[in-house]
Amino acid sequence: MNDLLKYRSLFSSLANCHYLISNSLGAMPDKARDYINEYADRWASRGVRAWEEGWWMMARETGDRLASIMGAPPDSVTMVPNVTTAEAIILSAMDFSGRRNKVVMVDMEFPSLLYLYREWLKDHGKLEIVECPDGVTVPTERLLEAIDETTLLVPISHVLFRSSYIVEAKAIIEKAHRAGAMVILDMYQSLGTITVDVTALGVDFAVGGCIKWLCGGPGACYLYSRPDISKKTNPRFTGWLAHTRPFDFDTGSIDRIEGAYRFLSGTPAVPALYACRAGLEIISEIGAERIRERSKTMTGRLITGAADRGWKTTTPSDPEHRAGTVAIDIDNGNAIASELNARNYLVDYRPKSGIRISPHFYNTDSELDDILDEISIIIDNKSYEKHLGAKKTVT
Repeated sequence: MNDLLKYRSLFSSLANCHYLISNSLGAMPDKARDYINEYADRWASRGVRAWEEGWWMMARETGDRLASIMGAPPDSVTMVPNVTTAEAIILSAMDFSGRRNKVVMVDMEFPSLLYLYREWLKDHGKLEIVECPDGVTVPTERLLEAIDETTLLVPISHVLFRSSYIVEAKAIIEKAHRAGAMVILDMYQSLGTITVDVTALGVDFAVGGCIKWLCGGPGACYLYSRPDISKKTNPRFTGWLAHTRPFDFDTGSIDRIEGAYRFLSGTPAVPALYACRAGLEIISEIGAERIRERSKTMTGRLITGAADRGWKTTTPSDPEHRAGTVAIDIDNGNAIASELNARNYLVDYRPKSGIRISPHFYNTDSELDDILDEISIIIDNKSYEKHLGAKKTVT
């Protein structure tokens, strides 16, 4: 029996749809509305006093909640608006002026980060991008070979967004450290659906966000720095909240604070920190291990169901290398995904990947069977044809 379904009652947003898009936006917990209302009430009733009564500390408090989920020590995680900003902050602390000035990435990274590094490294060092020929997995040995004594930084996704492949993070981190390089682990598609322990991994930095598997909504992203690394890291992308005494309003050079706030810049996004709280509470209560076991069962069911229908999946068949998403690559996939959404089967589509179906702990087995049946019905009736050539909206 699936005992995690008792948590489904905490998400009334699931009542009128098949919500299978947690890889993009996790379902909203009912309590998130209460916390958002609490923010509005606090603003209305306390006004500017709300800052001193808790708002200034929320980035650290929220970071500590996340730290407990990812196996990090307190005061090692801070909150930023998005992952691109988090990596830009880290990048701004790096010295590319010497021989060690190479960044190693794979071509299946999320495009936003590839854009960032390509632009940054036009004037700061060099970029080596390792190709992933099968479009599903990372060629680990080839990646390890690319990490050498000239490598400064290895930004790598823990789980690839296109294929849900779990990267061999431990091996990459160990090779980088032997070569004298540092690793940024992007956990956007892992934390909340697979078990993660950044301390055991020994990773230098980790980034990600609450919007997906942590059911926390947009604007609440995290930046972890290993404490020994944090003490000697001086981001140039910085601001007043990274100062030891921000309310002195000193206009001289920054006196950097120690701990998580070292990586802050300007005023935190307080509404987003309220909104993400409910999801973090639920994930913490359930525990990553239980979510992971349920996820393997659900994704396995989808892969088997797709294979029975003769559909190709661009997702690892090995559950130990597969995270929470199953991507089905079929003809007219984009149009089929649009029709699914119109019928309240919420999924998305990505080029070179397919229709991404991402069940979470709150989904039922019948929902998984239903969506596969619905895809068959759409194909048989050619109901997708109305969406062919339609302009793609961002999801």
